[in-house]
Amino acid sequence: MTIKVINEQQNLKEVIEVLLTHLEPSKVMKFWAACQLGKGDYLQLKENLFAQEDVDSLYEKIKAYEDRE
Repeated sequence: MTIKVINEQQNLKEVIEVLLTHLEPSKVMKFWAACQLGKGDYLQLKENLFAQEDVDSLYEKIKAYEDRE
């Protein structure tokens, strides 16, 4: 039997992406604060989360989120 060890940073990144997909950003940040997940290197996490993004792609995602409500 083999056990796959999950990389903690990769797992956290995936969880945050799921939360941001299904909740508004302010709720994600409140959850993050309640869990004391604000510790660590935010700049590195930010780079990992938004590596494929630019201003235009983020604008489109924000606009789509706002239009869905």
